[in-house]
Amino acid sequence: MTPADLSRCVVRAVRCAVADGELAAGAAVPERVVVERTRPGGVGDYATPVAFQVAKAARCAPRDVADVLARRLGAEPGIERVEVTGAGFLNFVLPAPSAPAVITDVIVRDIAIRDVRGGAAHVVPADESGLGLRERVVRRSVLRLLCVQCGVADGTLLDSPAGAPVAPGAPVAPVAKRDGDVVARYGADAACWAMLAVPARETPSFSDALLHQGEANEFFRVRYAHARSRALVRNAHQLGFHQEPGDVDDAPALLRLLADHPLVLEAAAHHRAPERLVRSLVELADALLDFQYRVLPQGDEKPSAAHRARLALAEAAGTVLAGGLALLGMDAPERL
Repeated sequence: MTPADLSRCVVRAVRCAVADGELAAGAAVPERVVVERTRPGGVGDYATPVAFQVAKAARCAPRDVADVLARRLGAEPGIERVEVTGAGFLNFVLPAPSAPAVITDVIVRDIAIRDVRGGAAHVVPADESGLGLRERVVRRSVLRLLCVQCGVADGTLLDSPAGAPVAPGAPVAPVAKRDGDVVARYGADAACWAMLAVPARETPSFSDALLHQGEANEFFRVRYAHARSRALVRNAHQLGFHQEPGDVDDAPALLRLLADHPLVLEAAAHHRAPERLVRSLVELADALLDFQYRVLPQGDEKPSAAHRARLALAEAAGTVLAGGLALLGMDAPERL
C-alpha cells in the first residue's frame, strides 16, 4: 500500500463508518485526507489528524472518532497496525515497501507524466498577460501537477471545480531587480529551478553555484543522478544483462523515497507548492547517487538476480527524476 492508497483508504473508512452508524450521520466525509510521514520520535510510518476534522462536524471527541477508524483500518490489507496517540492522531505501521510494487507504480505514473509532457506546449494558462516571469513559471508548474493528479492530459483545463483560476496557493514574489535577466545568465532550466525551489511567497535566490557542475548545485545533482541511472542501464547492457524487478534489501532509503513520491505529488498539487517536489527530487537524487555503486558487478563478479533487481530500481529512480523535472518544466539529459 502506497501513502496515496492509504489516504484513499482512510476516506473510505470514514464514509463506511458514517453509513454504518458508527459515526454520527452529520459527520463530514472529507474529500482528501492528509497523510504524512511520522516525525522523528513518533509512532509508526505515517500519521493523519483526520479524526479532528471529522469530530468537529460529528460533535464528539476526536479520540472516539480515531478509535472507530482504527478498528476499521486495522483490518485493511496492507496495513500492519494502527495506533491512536494523543487526543486522536491515527498512526499507521505499513510493511516495508516492495521493490517490484514500487517499480510498477513508477511505470504507471510515468505514463501519466509523459501524457502531460507530450502536450507540454498546451499546459500553460490561456492568459498570461500581465504576469511576471516567476509567476508564469510557478503557474505552469502548478498546472502540470494538477493535470497529473487529476488524470487530465489536456492543458486547456484552467479552472478548479469551484471556478477559481488555477494559481499558486500564495502570492508570488517576483525575481528581484538586482538579479537582472536570470534566464540569460543561468539558462532557462537553472533559472526555473531557482524560482521553484522556494515557496512562492519568498523571493528566489540566485548564485553562481547554478553555473557549476558540482555537489553544491542541487539542480546539477538531480540531473546528474538521472544521467547516472541511464548510464547504469547502458553499462549493464554492455555487460550482457538487463533490469528485472525483484526484491532489493540494501536500499531502504531509496525505496522509501520512491514509495513516498505519489504522496509528494499529491501534496505539491493540493497546496500549489512545486517546492515540495523540488525538495523530494534532491533527496531522491542523493539516495540514488549513494546507491549507484552497488548496482553493477564489481571486478570478476558475474551479473546475478540481485544486480538485475538493483538495476531495475535505479532505472525507476531515474524515471521519477525525469518525470519530476518535466513537471517542473525542465529537461533531463541522458548524458552530462
